[in-house]
Amino acid sequence: METEVHSGSTVSIRHATLSDVPLLIELGVKTFYDTFAEVNTKADMDMYLEKNFSVPQVTSEIKDVSNIFLIAEADGKPAGYAKLRKGTTPPELNGEHAIEIERLYATKAFIGKSLGKLLMERCISLAKEQGFPTVWLGVWEHNLRAIAFYQKCGFEKFSSHPFILGTDLQTDLMMKKDIS
Repeated sequence: METEVHSGSTVSIRHATLSDVPLLIELGVKTFYDTFAEVNTKADMDMYLEKNFSVPQVTSEIKDVSNIFLIAEADGKPAGYAKLRKGTTPPELNGEHAIEIERLYATKAFIGKSLGKLLMERCISLAKEQGFPTVWLGVWEHNLRAIAFYQKCGFEKFSSHPFILGTDLQTDLMMKKDIS
């Protein structure tokens, strides 16, 4: 799938493979750091990034058949990624058959240029293809830009849950979208 985004770049979105582990680590660290470093301590950021974006961790996640990783490339260069995860439906969804969008990030150069929208559309398309009538995600309660983006995409808040960044206990809003 190739599409042009506001920056004039041609974007393609593809499934990640095991050979993409270094790229997923690079994208994960960069986008998470760019998004959250200003509002969290260096120690908490380092702890979170080391735990979640190590070679063994990302290799394990990409080998796990319940995960789907997508990589967005603009003119052949990495621009963002998404991760969907099956089997994580929270109890608040009362047994709905749902899939989680665990991560959806664009690099700074592509924020506000429709890359996130393209990744979201691809995630929803994959969820439908796999028979999921509901998509859900967690978003930090203070990440107002992301919350507005998800609302624009049709997601609604249904609950909240704790999220630990390093040693800092934070709150993620849980949002869902009916795609049936």
